[in-house]
Amino acid sequence: MRRFFPCLPSLMIHVFSFHDTYYLYDTGSGSLHLCDEKTARYFSGEPVTLTEEELAQIAELERQGLLNAPETQARPIKSNEMKALCLHVSHDCNLRCRYCFADEGAYHSVREVMNFQTAKAAIDFLLEQSGKRRVLEVDFFGGEPLMNLDVVKKTVYYAKEEGAKRGKKFLFTTTTNGLLLDDETIRFFNEEMENVVLSLDGRKEIHDAVRKTVNGRGSFDAVIEKVKKFVRARGDKHYYVRGTFTAKNLDFSKDVLFLADNGFDSISLEPVVTEIPDLQIKEEHLPAIAKEYETLCEEYVRREAEGKGFLFFHFQIDLEGGPCLAKRVSACGAGNEYFSVVPNGDIYPCHQFAGDKDFRMGNVFEGKIDPVLRAKFASSCLFTRKKCGDCFAKFICSGGCSANNYHYCGDIDEPYPMTCAMMKKRIECAMHVLAERKAREKTQKN
Repeated sequence: MRRFFPCLPSLMIHVFSFHDTYYLYDTGSGSLHLCDEKTARYFSGEPVTLTEEELAQIAELERQGLLNAPETQARPIKSNEMKALCLHVSHDCNLRCRYCFADEGAYHSVREVMNFQTAKAAIDFLLEQSGKRRVLEVDFFGGEPLMNLDVVKKTVYYAKEEGAKRGKKFLFTTTTNGLLLDDETIRFFNEEMENVVLSLDGRKEIHDAVRKTVNGRGSFDAVIEKVKKFVRARGDKHYYVRGTFTAKNLDFSKDVLFLADNGFDSISLEPVVTEIPDLQIKEEHLPAIAKEYETLCEEYVRREAEGKGFLFFHFQIDLEGGPCLAKRVSACGAGNEYFSVVPNGDIYPCHQFAGDKDFRMGNVFEGKIDPVLRAKFASSCLFTRKKCGDCFAKFICSGGCSANNYHYCGDIDEPYPMTCAMMKKRIECAMHVLAERKAREKTQKN
């Protein structure tokens, strides 16, 4: 039995296989071990007899704290210092995507954009609430942020100027559908944006089926060349082409590979979260989705081995140098360190709660946050998500998205089972990718 990379601090060992390759993942230590089928069956509880040598190997790993390691004692890191805002600079959009959680950009309210006075007040509020933090983050969101580009630019320049006065640095991100990208916007993004997320679902027929313009036409032809041009100009700066798959394209590995073949080397494809019947992912789809992740994983490993790899967000995992345990058990910072601000200045825990009156936490012109709601989100962590207790993925997943948990289960601490199932499969694939990469590196050194 060979060992791969220890890290993370249950007496819980997760046994899984990728085709004919068998793994043990020790949840307590975060160690991933490659093993043979017999050892995998032994740790699965089957009546398998191991040799004295094999038992001695297991005992040595236990002695090193890499197998059957105790449960972590790390406590969540919670801070009352604000670190990030999502600014909804536009509650309007030039597309009418069927699955849009934001009601096609309107957030179940009037279509409007944020004025600079509100954006300025939001930046001032973030600076005032940020305490000793030196790096702050602002995400320009919508709707479609480029429909209010002038305010985006003014806000960036204002934040940089005010931040410099206080010894603070801002990192900016924008999420866009790409329809309004032009040379000037590309230049601005490449100068000012730490990261840019561009929405593209994959193959033309898949994209056009759900991402339609206001007049009902597919938007693929209108955006693909603009997104390509942006990525060519982006250089080595961060970006993601982010898509969504639905029940209509459960063969979504083809969409990921389509994007990779079109020159995009940073890709994320997320399962849709919707109750629209023909788009909704249901429990009956999970076996096909698991198989599709395996198909994608195989091709991902093959391309990487051939030097033609790309980055797929959900196959990136670091068991050695990733976030510390205290951060992993802290779960999402939404509603405590991170907030969303809509065009009128109202504050919400994150963009997926925007417009829900039960989660309105204040207004940037008021200069304060609802202490009861903030305490609710601040107290939420991996250990308050009781159903996560026996899950092998808990120190990687951290209990899932609070908004999805609430919208589908009625409680931010109640994990949404559909998301859990897909997350577990993606993590297993990511571990296989990591093991294959480590094995290649070892072979190359020898």
